[in-house]
Parts: sequence; structure tokens; C-alpha cells
Amino acid sequence: MPKQKTHRASAKRFKRTASGGLKRFHAYTSHRFHGKTVKQRRQLRKGSMVSSSDFKRIRRMIATMK
Repeated sequence: MPKQKTHRASAKRFKRTASGGLKRFHAYTSHRFHGKTVKQRRQLRKGSMVSSSDFKRIRRMIATMK
């Protein structure tokens, strides 16, 4: 069976935490901020954890990543 390759697009979007979780960043942060509230813009700056329903699928995509 061949080696599984890292999904490069996913590797650029997700980071592994020290405890084994996956960190992601929010969408809707590149432009059109005049339509968003200050609170919304502030909260979009922070990263968040990958949801439990997506975790297994994303972990498999970046399996060979350290």
C-alpha cells in the first residue's frame, strides 16, 4: 500500500496543538469589514478549535504532518 500524502491545502490552514487538537482560523476575514460590527471583527481575529465532527476527517488529511 502506498504512503499517504499530506493534503497540502489543509496543512496550510490547520495547525496541531501540543495536546493533539487542531487549531483553525475563521473565514470572512479578508475584506468588506464595513458590513461587520466591531465585535464581529474582533472575534474573527482569534483562532478556534476544529469541531469534533470534522476532527477525524481533517486529522486524516494532515496525518503525515508533524
